Amino acid sequence: MERAPIPPIAIRLLDLYRIGPGPSSSHTVGPMRAAGRFRRACLERGFVPARLEVELFGSLAATGRGHGTDRAVLAGLAGWEPETLDPDALLALPRVLAEAPQVPWGATHVRLAPDDVRFARAAQLAKGDLPHPNTLVCRARDARGVVLHEEVWMSVGGGFVRRAGDVALGVPDGPPPAIPFTTAAELVAAAQARGIGLGDVVLANERAWSGGGDELSSGLDRVWEAFRACIARGLRQEGHLPGGLWVRRRAGDLLARVERGEVDRGYADLARAQAYAFAVNEENAAGGLVVTAPTNGAAGVVPGTLVEVADRLGLDRSQVHRALATAGAIAMVIKTHASLSGAEVGCQGEVGSATAMAAAALCEILGGDANQVEFAAEIGLEHNLGLTCDPIKGLVQAPCIERNAMGVAKAWSAARLARHSDGRHLVSLDQCIRVMKRTGDDMRTAYKETSEGGLAVAVGVPEC
Repeated sequence: MERAPIPPIAIRLLDLYRIGPGPSSSHTVGPMRAAGRFRRACLERGFVPARLEVELFGSLAATGRGHGTDRAVLAGLAGWEPETLDPDALLALPRVLAEAPQVPWGATHVRLAPDDVRFARAAQLAKGDLPHPNTLVCRARDARGVVLHEEVWMSVGGGFVRRAGDVALGVPDGPPPAIPFTTAAELVAAAQARGIGLGDVVLANERAWSGGGDELSSGLDRVWEAFRACIARGLRQEGHLPGGLWVRRRAGDLLARVERGEVDRGYADLARAQAYAFAVNEENAAGGLVVTAPTNGAAGVVPGTLVEVADRLGLDRSQVHRALATAGAIAMVIKTHASLSGAEVGCQGEVGSATAMAAAALCEILGGDANQVEFAAEIGLEHNLGLTCDPIKGLVQAPCIERNAMGVAKAWSAARLARHSDGRHLVSLDQCIRVMKRTGDDMRTAYKETSEGGLAVAVGVPEC
């Protein structure tokens, strides 16, 4: 049977780059947004439940404790938004609700306690019955326990959520893109036909959708400021990360070594970018505000790479926006044809995608043409194929933080290899994305953000 044609990609940049709390976009930001949408649906229908409850399944149940999924869901049911919440208040929320189990609900309050969010055991719902590896079921009950309203939500990676049965994100529900593309090959062809870069294609679509307003530029400024703020916070912090692994913060120490001239000259620029990546992912692990780029677990690669090179080369605002759009274009194609979710395809979908994004943007900054930029992204993704997602104790710390620093190094290598080529290559980015999807489908569940395989069991004890 022939597959139905895929419509032109209509993912928006500011949906892709989301600001929210760590440590995980799929396990923290996504469930918070899903719970918030469930809350709004109940309020719109006039339901005033006696109690709320949420069940977490699949990867959300397996590693949700280490990822803080329970407090994220509580925050969503309380009406909090990922971009504007206070991370310290989020960390304290379970304790606050244990002492006073209620949240505002229109003109009144409804009961909500920490134990109203439950981690389902595998036997309660077979994996084959899940609509997605990251599934949560939200219910509102009356005083007799009768269900007033129920919704099944999926956290599909990068903070994106979808209610079971709804149309997939990226299917246009408004005007079609001004420059339509569905694949990386079509994206490159569209750019070449107009003599522009890959990011310019995305920016042209965004401007057409927004009517040429300043909303996009202001939003990308917020994303860039959030990159910088997160790096600055991470560089200031010392000590160990929470969670019991006693992972030491390394960002500030590495940058200090660079500034004292204690690293090889040829490594200094890369070391600075890696220190920035460490800073972001250490903040993510501590529950700070980060940007999904394209996920929280892989949030350090793109800002680490781009902030360093932007400062060193003196990039202006328009060049920064173009770099973010170029990186975003790669993520859009990957998301459409594979996944950005570690629970679906392993870390090749997270750090692998982030590496491809950073490599493409960097190659364009260094003067690469459309073919070379696509080649850089392909190299970045290809050399992360098969990468497992095996966080020790379900915490986004080891191997995740160091893996982001390595993603920066791979992005630089990929960009330089592509830039110093004629752009021709054997494996296309589209082919590589399809292989990544098949590899993820073949990968055992133990290696897809469940803490049941790999380093998670070789070094730590998986959660149960």
